[in-house]
Amino acid sequence: MKYMLLLYAAPDKEPAYGTPEFDEMMASFAAVSETMVNDGVFIGGEGLQGNETATSLRIKSGKVETMDGPFAETREHLGGYYVLDVPDLDTALKYAASIPIAHFGTVEVRPLLDFNQAG
Repeated sequence: MKYMLLLYAAPDKEPAYGTPEFDEMMASFAAVSETMVNDGVFIGGEGLQGNETATSLRIKSGKVETMDGPFAETREHLGGYYVLDVPDLDTALKYAASIPIAHFGTVEVRPLLDFNQAG
């Protein structure tokens, strides 16, 4: 089963860029990613640029509207994701718990829909 692990954190809770703590966090991300690849569960994943680079889109009354920034109002920002193919939710949660952002943010674990699967 495929799961997406969405990584959320409040920017003021993350280690600051250029600090030893930031370097340690990034090394931890690299180690977690390497483990997922070596375990054969890694499908993909990337970090995202900051909320200030986001553009949201919606259609109202048939007209496309775009707005700068993310649509949702929240203190925590979506900063990246992993997509894993694992046997079950418990296994997905095991990997989610190993992601550094879980110490100061949130890792949302959500199953992906398989539109090719009947039922």
